Amino acid sequence: MQIKQILAEAAVGSEITVKGWVRTKRESKNVTFININDGSVIHNIQAVAEAGVLNEETQKLITTGACVAITGTLIESQGSGQKVELQVKSALVYGTADPEKYPLQPKKHSLEFLREIGHLRPRTNTFSAILRVRHTLAYAIHKYFNDNGFFYLHTPIITGSDAEGAGEMFRVTTLDPKNPPLNEDGSVNYKEDFFGRETNLTVSGQLEGELGAMALSKIYTFGPTFRAENSNTARHLAEFWMIEPEVAFYELEDNMALAEDFTKYVIRYALENCYDDLVFLEGRLKEEEKNKKQEERSELALIEKLKFVIDNEYVKLTYTEAIQILLSSKRHKEGKFQYPVAWGIDLQSEHERYLVEKHFKKPVILTNYPKDIKAFYMKLDEVSDDVPGQTVRAMDVLFPGIGEIIGGSQREDNYEKLAQRCQEVGIPIESIWWYLETRQFGTAPHAGFGIGFERLVMFVTGMTNIRDVIPFPRTPKTAEF
Repeated sequence: MQIKQILAEAAVGSEITVKGWVRTKRESKNVTFININDGSVIHNIQAVAEAGVLNEETQKLITTGACVAITGTLIESQGSGQKVELQVKSALVYGTADPEKYPLQPKKHSLEFLREIGHLRPRTNTFSAILRVRHTLAYAIHKYFNDNGFFYLHTPIITGSDAEGAGEMFRVTTLDPKNPPLNEDGSVNYKEDFFGRETNLTVSGQLEGELGAMALSKIYTFGPTFRAENSNTARHLAEFWMIEPEVAFYELEDNMALAEDFTKYVIRYALENCYDDLVFLEGRLKEEEKNKKQEERSELALIEKLKFVIDNEYVKLTYTEAIQILLSSKRHKEGKFQYPVAWGIDLQSEHERYLVEKHFKKPVILTNYPKDIKAFYMKLDEVSDDVPGQTVRAMDVLFPGIGEIIGGSQREDNYEKLAQRCQEVGIPIESIWWYLETRQFGTAPHAGFGIGFERLVMFVTGMTNIRDVIPFPRTPKTAEF
């Protein structure tokens, strides 16, 4: 039985075998106390061995980090901190852990140190909790979309398109880097490559997702994406996971409603199914924030922040209205924003968090951004005298403590307008002819959004570095494990 099941179901007096890894071991008055964890739950189970029950050799091998199977009788605990404990009858050591070499001894370790031992950090309370929450959120995402009539579409990881137009992509090739075939002008002849053209790892499944929505009506993608940005920050990874729903016949308002319902559902699901892990992570966050300046600390405790999102209706306003709020704010007038505020800027996290945490005190959805700071595929708004420049039917969902967590839009469904936008941003029409062609054969209004899975896990767990919410982070100069 797993420890989670034992703590929830096993009857006092039953004989059971616990298998797991030793977290701590201490001896007191001829009694040995062994705390074991198997990863199924944040809680350990304590095994109590009276003197003489275990032979000296076995007892010596049971150290922090060792893998064991301990058989005994479940009894009511004599001490505080647990309801039941295991009265040991026998023990088997599967694998030893030399205490002189095992790096996870029972003491506090920094997150930086734990990143260096990514092969072992899942055994810590913090990272086992994060991985359980990550699993639960992934399951909730699939459950939400399945229960709401969406089809899971597997979009390609190797692609010839650049959905974002960013150009920061990992190239995929089988050509010899030392002696590639060349064209007459000296450029690489990719016609000789495996796919007969330049290809790269995907930055988004959205374009292919739109093709699916134009046949199945409601689809979502959930898969790895890659960005070759040389960004060594707490918010960037070179490999991360994205969730991207796409829905035919949806317009911007429908897209906003979907984003709000979806985020509330998955966060509520995590609260209901990972509460003990979240309580632990909340305590960890409180300890971490003691070392921060008062103004840098979160105003809400972790669980309070999650309930803040699911208990409040999201405020909806346009980008232009948001800029006016920021320009009128006391913080702007006193010059306390690090980045300038003006119509046409790409809002920074400090601006987004001000709107959520200070002005509205609710999650916010911003819409109708300037076209020049958004992707080519977003549907153009009608030109208005009320705004300084042309806008698109974009939407960003802003959360406390993190700023933007979702970006999406209604997609341009008019062929001529989309082709014109491709020209404006320098995307060759022949490179995405298939995408444009869907606007010629049965085009329809459609919309969707993208949410970085790791950003969502960061928000729910309270972790402040994205490298700590994925098992094996890929960042510049780092591809260990």
